[in-house]
Amino acid sequence: MEHAEFRVKAKEMVDFIADYLENIRERRVYPSVQPGYLHKLLPTEAPQQAEKWDDIFKDVEEHIMPGLVHWQSPHMHAYFPALTSYPSIMGDMLSSALNVLCFTWASSPAGTELETIAMNWLGKLLGLPDCFLNEKNDSPGGGVIQTTASEATLVSLLAARTRALMELAKLNPEVQSSELLGHLICYCSDQAHSSVEKAGLIGLVRMRYIESDENQSMRGAQLEEAIISDKAKGLVPFWVCATLGTTGSVAFDNLREVGQVCEKHSAWLHVDAAYAGSAFICPEYRHWLDGVELADSFAFNPSKWLMVNFDCTAMWVKDSTALHRTFNVNPIYLRHENSGKAIDYMHWQIPLSRRFRALKLWFVLRNYGVSGIQKHLRESVRLAQKFEALVLADQRFDIPQPRNLGMVAFRLKGDNALTERLLKRLNARGFIHAVPACFKGIYVIRFTVTSQRTTNQDILDDWNEIKSVAKEILIDVFGSENGNIIVPKKPRISLRETRELNATFGTSLLLANSPMSPKIVNGTHAAICDYEQVLTSCAQTFAQLKMEPKDSPEMRRRIRGIKMCGKKFSLDSCMDMVQGLMMEQPLPLCSEDMEDVSNGSSPGERSSLSLSPVTSSGTIKQDSNSDSNQLQVPPTPSRQYRSKSVDVSLTGLRLDDAKITIDMKNSEIIITPTGSKSIHDGIDQKAVLSDIEEKLNIGDKITQAFENFQDGLQMLSEYRQNNVEETESKSDDCNAKLTIRGPGSYIKKLIQQFSEGPFETEDSKPESDRGISTQSIRDKADAICKKCLHYKGKISK
Repeated sequence: MEHAEFRVKAKEMVDFIADYLENIRERRVYPSVQPGYLHKLLPTEAPQQAEKWDDIFKDVEEHIMPGLVHWQSPHMHAYFPALTSYPSIMGDMLSSALNVLCFTWASSPAGTELETIAMNWLGKLLGLPDCFLNEKNDSPGGGVIQTTASEATLVSLLAARTRALMELAKLNPEVQSSELLGHLICYCSDQAHSSVEKAGLIGLVRMRYIESDENQSMRGAQLEEAIISDKAKGLVPFWVCATLGTTGSVAFDNLREVGQVCEKHSAWLHVDAAYAGSAFICPEYRHWLDGVELADSFAFNPSKWLMVNFDCTAMWVKDSTALHRTFNVNPIYLRHENSGKAIDYMHWQIPLSRRFRALKLWFVLRNYGVSGIQKHLRESVRLAQKFEALVLADQRFDIPQPRNLGMVAFRLKGDNALTERLLKRLNARGFIHAVPACFKGIYVIRFTVTSQRTTNQDILDDWNEIKSVAKEILIDVFGSENGNIIVPKKPRISLRETRELNATFGTSLLLANSPMSPKIVNGTHAAICDYEQVLTSCAQTFAQLKMEPKDSPEMRRRIRGIKMCGKKFSLDSCMDMVQGLMMEQPLPLCSEDMEDVSNGSSPGERSSLSLSPVTSSGTIKQDSNSDSNQLQVPPTPSRQYRSKSVDVSLTGLRLDDAKITIDMKNSEIIITPTGSKSIHDGIDQKAVLSDIEEKLNIGDKITQAFENFQDGLQMLSEYRQNNVEETESKSDDCNAKLTIRGPGSYIKKLIQQFSEGPFETEDSKPESDRGISTQSIRDKADAICKKCLHYKGKISK
């Protein structure tokens, strides 16, 4: 392939890659091929003559693609993420084209220094201590990019083994290193990755597994108990691997407890955070990183969740001299005049040569930025939470371990064989792909959000696939789609039963999506609102209410339905009722009124017994035998209905000759007793008066405004009755003023609803310009039938 052809075919390759990733959702995530399928499709020997590129690439689509597990698919939920991204792909393309080998600074100065810079950036994003960074030439710590987490684990174990053998050799100079090696022992959790066990095999050291607790976490007490026991046998603990985010259930070892034990017994602590390490870029997940300053090495895989192409494992060490002692070989052909002045990464790893991996990591960090990476991580966790909620809502399934980050371990209730059968059938169908895990004898299916292209709909589709297969299996085994799980059925309650169970409440059609699809709801829950704003909003609505006739068939039918049923309605229904009352034309009488008229009684004679549609449990009435500004309340009804939105009882109020002043400028109501009856402000009564005023002080707590107003007036009434004789003997100079404070519009409307009589207000707007007077509202409200809320009086124009 020459330059000209490369330019054309490489661009076609870019288009193919973009199309593949853009449409990957359409591909079957798990292949249906059998072992040996590709041997039957391809020749047994390489071609003797060159083949055309188009023929080669045709075989890729026809033979290679059908046999792939598509790791970038949104329906891929096996293992852990192995993400890629366009910046990382371009970094890999450029690295492959440059093909520089970064084993020493002299072999690639920019490659070496860019790796140091990128690792410092990444370490700071994770919140690692400064001892792991290499921002100064004399810093002993630093970061290096290894190929895999398995290699990082092996490198740390070999470095710790070298340190332990050197210390033992100083104490036992006559003993051979091979003999000392037999006394070494290292530790990890029983939930640690298999690469830890492999590192022990390669390092020729004993490995002891510490039993995890109920949360699959290794704890310090169990580790120290094992170390003390091994020391008594003549063994030397030298290395411990703590896992942050285990493979089976994303469990986290207690890093601080383990670190303190390692520090006490001089053991190297390596932290394996292959999957979960990326999450520490988000500050809300760094509590699992507590105690990392006690570690000697730390590693995680940006190639998993951080959208950096494989291979790329970030590893940091506190003291790089331990790596130098283990891997330092310095032939003359690798020496250069700047040795010791810059990092030579060949001394930090097992192989000699290394790729320019820092380039793709640098591209991703710059192209996404911290906020973009955090958004990606949080979205994966959110989707896992969504799947967890779906599983928990199905009584046939169980989640034996708490979900952490982006993975959910779930199972079918019952024997492990059911869950195993479910997983095998899911993978065989190929629409989703998952793998199992087992901890403490419990077989589970691991469901990990592995693709940045996964959406809410993908999660729902995958869950429907799981439920469908589970249903088939349970029917095959138990003959029922619920298996041996007893699922209680929700009882069906008819509309008639609903009305009988909720006799004191009405029905509301206000929550329907359309007028022809009503929904029956409990009257007390018909309004869904923010209670911090509901009263203010209600007052504003009253202030803006236009009391003009609204005569339409829809309005008449609505008001007729409200008046035919003597039950409670939502606030919106009551507002329609108020507007209907304000109409200028008279409304027809109810049947009860017609009977009363025939018996010689007039609607006006019983109007004092009616209830206002706005305040149904109590209304301030004006006594015809008292002064015009005397406030009274009828006795408490035998049955009280409370509703925070419109219902306030003022039962018990007895204020004779009270003067109410509205100070709209200061948003206050001032109640001043006048005449021969006043409130004495003596020393003994000051405490009581203070309590009343405090109760009447609404302040900024709009939620409890109505209740405080009612309770305060009740206390004031009781106080007034108990001290009536004393107050009568006092002069007007001893009058006390009680103040109610609150938002101005609310204060004004509150008084207009619950009182009658003269008001002194700083509102400069003339009475003639106001929409309607309080007395007019009272006349119209009192003309409502007590039983059926039907209009009983006539309103003159």
